[in-house]
Amino acid sequence: MVAGSHAFITGAGRGIGLAIATALGSAGARVTLAGRDGARLDKAALALRERRVEVQTVPCDVGDAQSVARAFDRARQGFEAPDILVNNAGQAESAPFHCTDPALWDRMIAVNLTGTYLCCHAALPAMLAAGRGRIVNIASTAGLKGYAYVAAYCAAKHGVIGLTRALAQETAKAGVTVNAVCPGYTDTDMVADSVARITAKTGRSEAEARATLAASNPQGRLVTPQEVAATVLFLCGEGAAAINGQALAVSGGETP
Repeated sequence: MVAGSHAFITGAGRGIGLAIATALGSAGARVTLAGRDGARLDKAALALRERRVEVQTVPCDVGDAQSVARAFDRARQGFEAPDILVNNAGQAESAPFHCTDPALWDRMIAVNLTGTYLCCHAALPAMLAAGRGRIVNIASTAGLKGYAYVAAYCAAKHGVIGLTRALAQETAKAGVTVNAVCPGYTDTDMVADSVARITAKTGRSEAEARATLAASNPQGRLVTPQEVAATVLFLCGEGAAAINGQALAVSGGETP
């Protein structure tokens, strides 16, 4: 399923997205890197080309329907319709619930949930027509449990898992699988931002802040982007054809 396919990956310029692009590209997929930061995408594409990955970049704001439509049009012009969609773009902002204003709520829903809906809506018709496809939504352990001070983010990620399960039922007989991957705290720029907020608010050192986040993982460490990417690669392969509608935690045992 992976070799010779076309994988469209959002939020692909760094972190988990770039690790997924590297894994799929190294397995023989043509890769479209989608995101808002063109310079970052170009840098990521250069690194992939050095690995002999066939890659293209498209600008895309996943929370904007017209931007998503344009991105998929450009992707199809370069590599035809995607066989694989990885909805990785995401954003996390923290605030006590009483300080979570409608603007923050809307941002979290737009990027994390509406963006997943829009990209699925754009990719699915061609997959259904072809009778094959893989959709992998990068959710979070925040979609499986609650965390204090990120109510909007948790709500959005719970929504992603609900969308995943519902869509999987609709596509089950059409050769298209839809699954979610739920990383725990992962060693990315998003976690670095969380560490910076913790140190600013508490006065703890960076090492102490990272240790606080790592403590939620029974293995006592942060997950790596490559571990998340390996799970996505598996779900996109032929051996995962019977895995559908699942939310797979990559968290060292944090969630049951």
